[in-house]
Amino acid sequence: MKCPQAKAGFFMVILTLVSIVSFAQKKPAADTRLAGLDAELQKVLDTWKAAGFAVAIVEKNKVVYAKGFGYSDYEKKTPATANTLFAIGSCSKAFTSAVLGQLRNENKLAFEDKPSKYIPELKFFNDEMNNSIKIRDLMSHRTGLPRHDFSWYLFPSDSKDSLIQRIAHQEPFAGVRERWYYNNFMFLAQGVVAEKLTGKTWEENVHERIFKPLNMVRSNLSIPEMQKATDIAIGYGLEKETTIKKMDYYHIAGMSPAGSINSSVNEMANWVITWINGGKFNGKEIIPASYVSEAMSSQMVIGASLPDKSNPDLHLSNYGYGWFLSSYKGHYRVEHGGNIDGFSANTSFFPSDSVGIVVLVNQNGSSVPSVVRNIISDRMLKVKATDWNKELKERRDKALAEQKKAAATRSSNKVKGTKPSHILAEFTGKYSHPAYGDFTITYDRDSLFANFKRMKLWLAHHHYDVFNSYAIENGKPDTTTSENSTQFLFSGNEVGEISKVALKLEPTLAALEFKRTPIKVDVSTADLKRYEGEFELGGMTVRFFTKADALRLFVPGQPEYELVPTGKHKFMLKGLEGFKIEFVETNGTLSEAVFNQPNGVFKAKRK
Repeated sequence: MKCPQAKAGFFMVILTLVSIVSFAQKKPAADTRLAGLDAELQKVLDTWKAAGFAVAIVEKNKVVYAKGFGYSDYEKKTPATANTLFAIGSCSKAFTSAVLGQLRNENKLAFEDKPSKYIPELKFFNDEMNNSIKIRDLMSHRTGLPRHDFSWYLFPSDSKDSLIQRIAHQEPFAGVRERWYYNNFMFLAQGVVAEKLTGKTWEENVHERIFKPLNMVRSNLSIPEMQKATDIAIGYGLEKETTIKKMDYYHIAGMSPAGSINSSVNEMANWVITWINGGKFNGKEIIPASYVSEAMSSQMVIGASLPDKSNPDLHLSNYGYGWFLSSYKGHYRVEHGGNIDGFSANTSFFPSDSVGIVVLVNQNGSSVPSVVRNIISDRMLKVKATDWNKELKERRDKALAEQKKAAATRSSNKVKGTKPSHILAEFTGKYSHPAYGDFTITYDRDSLFANFKRMKLWLAHHHYDVFNSYAIENGKPDTTTSENSTQFLFSGNEVGEISKVALKLEPTLAALEFKRTPIKVDVSTADLKRYEGEFELGGMTVRFFTKADALRLFVPGQPEYELVPTGKHKFMLKGLEGFKIEFVETNGTLSEAVFNQPNGVFKAKRK
């Protein structure tokens, strides 16, 4: 999840932690493996300039290490703890699929069933998909659909049903079961299948079927719930790779089954213990053993993932149900990461070694979960250690350099001296795509802005009818993210009007076309007549009059101009960039016309 909750009372684990310390003191082997770990993890925090993180290590049915580093609230310098709640993003997916595993065990569904059996309104893009896709395919990312993540991220909805309806318009890039490709919508669909079968929300199912029996009493399933709790993490990004910057929480809304859980490493430890022990927690089966075995077995090949020279003991890349599967230095690893605005996470375990690791970080798009997981894995598995902090940092720096190079390439491809085919105001309108939703483009202060439900973008002219987009931060465009800028490619229809914009939102598909509907300010002919008359402008007389249901302007020695209404008493001159007129009303009379032009502002008094 960018790419991923029942509130309970505050739960202290002081006695548990005391017992862990005592247990560790009685286990010299554990002390040896963890010796110096605090200092090594502190170095990770410093290297990656993270606000904070928390980690828990489990072995068999015990927590052998649990600690927070840095801060849950960087501004207030509130320490992160093993009880701090973080957004875990797509680490939520294994919970969603596990609910289906429980329902199958109760003979309420089969994984070979079509999802439409339980969600009749669920339709796919074509007949092959409708006839072939099974629930099992949703669980292992093999429907042939790419991510289509902007559909839920930029066009959020609280309604799971409305999001389900978008799937019918989402184009695939491969046939069913031909290719593995990550897709959050298919985990939404799993959550809805469970809702239809149980008559309860996905949130209620996870709370009752998993949180409650695992004593995950503080874990919850929405940002509003987390904000009511104590000891919660604030999300942060890293500006220019140097400055820790606070980020707003992302309310995942209707896409909750794909990644809305908030939890702590202490409570996620119970979840990992359950998987290590074949679905049992405290001796009681919570997840069916047959499902546990199947979920962490290969259901789909992700990619070849052959050993390379630098890491010959890392290979295999497959997927189960809500879990990534790989070989790590000769040990079978089951894991899943999570990313959502301001947070990153990783949940992993080695079933043959009975070792599990949970890392939760309040840093956006962070490598810290992988670095910490691998450092601890080397220690717990007693394999030759790799300097993961150094190696992954070098990889990250190389990737950033390549992004900057790509941005430079885009800049070098710019055709200089070009301009848009229309004045900017004529690009405004509502733009729609059935698989995504609607957004508007508005014109303000001589600039275009794309307005989505959760963000606003400034559109800067690149060349011809192509514009680069930049997020608005604190009222100003953030142009530091040029390498990630999505380009808006406008095109017109047979009568010369702007009719659509193409956005490259999916790397595996052609650019998606959003159709334009003009946003018109309706002004009746009778109201337009209020503006008619002669006005004194700089020693000459200009005249406003109506013709063909439009207000027009005549300036001596110039062609006739059509005025397009843009707001109350506001007009733009059609076909002229930067020329606007606003009428001033005084005591019910439109007494003045203010001409706002590129060369200045001029006032005209009614004669």
